[in-house]
Amino acid sequence: MSPDHRSTYDVIIAGAGPVGLFLACELGQAGRRVLVLEQGDAEASSLKQLPFGLRGLNLSTMESLDRRDLLAPLRARMEASDVAASAPWVAGARRPAGHFAGLQFFRDMVDEDAWPWRAGGATEMLAVTMADLEHVLAVRARQLGVTIRHGCGVARVAVSLDGVQVEAGGVTHQAGWLVGCDGGRSTVRKAAGIGFAGTEPEFTGYSMALRLGEPNPLHPGRQHGAAGMYTYAPPGIVTLVDFDGGANHRKAPLTRDPVQAVLRRVSGTDVVVEAVDLATTWTDRAFLAARYRQGRVLLAGDAAHVHAPLGGQGLNLGIGDAMNLGWKLAAVLRGEEPPSLLDSYEQERRPVAEQVLDWSRAQVALLRPDPGAAALRNVVRDLLNTRDGATYFAGRVWGAGLRYGTLAAIHPLAGRSAPDMMLADGRRLDEALRSGRALLVDFDPAGPLAATARPSTRIDYVIAGSRLDPGIDALLVRPDGIVAWAGPTGDDAHGTGSVPHA
Repeated sequence: MSPDHRSTYDVIIAGAGPVGLFLACELGQAGRRVLVLEQGDAEASSLKQLPFGLRGLNLSTMESLDRRDLLAPLRARMEASDVAASAPWVAGARRPAGHFAGLQFFRDMVDEDAWPWRAGGATEMLAVTMADLEHVLAVRARQLGVTIRHGCGVARVAVSLDGVQVEAGGVTHQAGWLVGCDGGRSTVRKAAGIGFAGTEPEFTGYSMALRLGEPNPLHPGRQHGAAGMYTYAPPGIVTLVDFDGGANHRKAPLTRDPVQAVLRRVSGTDVVVEAVDLATTWTDRAFLAARYRQGRVLLAGDAAHVHAPLGGQGLNLGIGDAMNLGWKLAAVLRGEEPPSLLDSYEQERRPVAEQVLDWSRAQVALLRPDPGAAALRNVVRDLLNTRDGATYFAGRVWGAGLRYGTLAAIHPLAGRSAPDMMLADGRRLDEALRSGRALLVDFDPAGPLAATARPSTRIDYVIAGSRLDPGIDALLVRPDGIVAWAGPTGDDAHGTGSVPHA
């Protein structure tokens, strides 16, 4: 690498998508010097705007955004947009709560009491576009001093024991750490020699804005045929999956003739495509990185895991990666924790990715164009129309049941997202987490903890507005909002119930 032009950062992040930008915000808030390198230009792709850029944020992602004061500006931006026209379900009389392989389940069937640890937390999901989410995150990142450079894809990487060198845009940058948030074909992952394995695709998916001839034989809504499935939203938005083993993904230009041919084959009609205004392909390939860290190189988002974009799980999974990794990497950079803390990032997040990949594979199985899949769809549809079934699927799709097993032995609440309870000073717990520090939440201000609590640059001491549970005197909440410890603090405290030295 040329030594002519060098610059030094604490962390270089490859990729300025939502995952890379959220991670940049986390590190910027911690006072770290961060460089984000993005291969694409600064102008948001049309595929990130309505209608194809629409995504649903699950509860875990909304909590993460709220805990960093990013949810309010995102809501304000979406309220000013035309999202309702592209997602009419957000204001429907009977509100869908999500779907599984296109089979909807509804909020009025979901038992929200199934997750008592979510007391006080939001259960409304938010529809956003990728473009709007990236805009809000980029604005915040720059406010925090993060440098973002577009048109500068990573060309080469060299890793040593004490840092990394990254060549991009003809410039060699130096940093202590490199994080690959650069997608499923990640240059960073390949440069680090990290394996990527899983299941090969069964179909090629298409998202298209078309101009169709009249008469138009396509039926609105989701339709299953002999070769796959299509969803049609008049006048010309079509999403389809063609079970061709992924043979046509990124193989040829999506011009009128090939698009018309695949649409006719999947729909079983003689539909006429007059013009293709916008089209892209995707597959159900489900791959997972062999590890999330190799020395001073880490992976997050699609660089660590890819799967079919069914149900919008990918964006939420990636934001969860960034929220988990950000505070840990910041603590290592400040010298407060050893680099071995970063091993817990993979220990906690890789099992979540494994579950999401299997969730995606199960949906693909239901979409197959065969009698067995059709029979299974009928069974799952019946389950979704029961209270227990809808609640189970909501827990998975919403992220309400997320728990890190590394902490599960400590207390039933440990490893879960902390309830967004009211504090004695009038703030919500999520608001108190906006400092980016851990919280020690005291439910007994007259007890021993209040007498011994001392000011800290790492942990904020706060008093709860009301008691959460008779057996809990205090909670230790990590900077990402996950409960690290819960229990008594008085004479009854013993074993794993004693307050840890954090």
